[in-house]
Amino acid sequence: MIASEMQLPMVFDPHQTGGTDMAKKQPTAVKAMTGEVKKLCTQLKKLGTDDAVAFLNEARRMLHEASPFKDEPVDLVLWVKNETVQANDYNPNSVAPPEMKLLEHSITEDGYTQPIVSWQRDDVHEVVDGFHRHRVGKESDLVRGRVLGYLPVVSINNTRLDKGDRMAATIRHNRARGKHRVDAMSEIVIDLKRRRWSDEKIGKELGMDPDEVLRLTQVSGLAELFADRDFSQAWEAERIEEELDEG
Repeated sequence: MIASEMQLPMVFDPHQTGGTDMAKKQPTAVKAMTGEVKKLCTQLKKLGTDDAVAFLNEARRMLHEASPFKDEPVDLVLWVKNETVQANDYNPNSVAPPEMKLLEHSITEDGYTQPIVSWQRDDVHEVVDGFHRHRVGKESDLVRGRVLGYLPVVSINNTRLDKGDRMAATIRHNRARGKHRVDAMSEIVIDLKRRRWSDEKIGKELGMDPDEVLRLTQVSGLAELFADRDFSQAWEAERIEEELDEG
């Protein structure tokens, strides 16, 4: 059965009168709307790249607002100029050079199958997840040329003005698949503590148990804890434990 012959589902609003009649008319309405879209597609092909992308993004925004899935970021994937996508300054996820090459090969062969998750401020898209996908799109001549200098992005809730919330979102995206550098993770935990996040909130938002939060606090926390003390090069672990107990 070809696409034009497929029977569209009968959808109707039970709160409206004549529900059965509405159900019968729905396929006709959908076909009429599809016809209008086809006309737009014909006109779209006549536009230059930048104008076509601008139109597509605006059309997607309008459809997103009317979509039953408008609360899901993935419902609105936009193509933006790669120079407007910028790395954050806290990403703790590290990818070895061979894995970066594999990622470039994957995008080269399979295309972008995942958008870059970002937080938008003005005309800048700060990366929340997809730091290495964003690097490939900028640094690989082949990929950059194929996507015409654009990158696919989705935006998380733009009300997340607090940096701590964005840092937590990055960790949640990364932890299931990436390897975090311990020192960078520790710095994030310390930063969140400075923002008056409790151990319980840090554990909940970053998916950590209390022991992990404590260990990461101690990695960077020691330097601050003993900032006003003088030690010889021969200081011992027992003395650290004593200071922690006293502190």
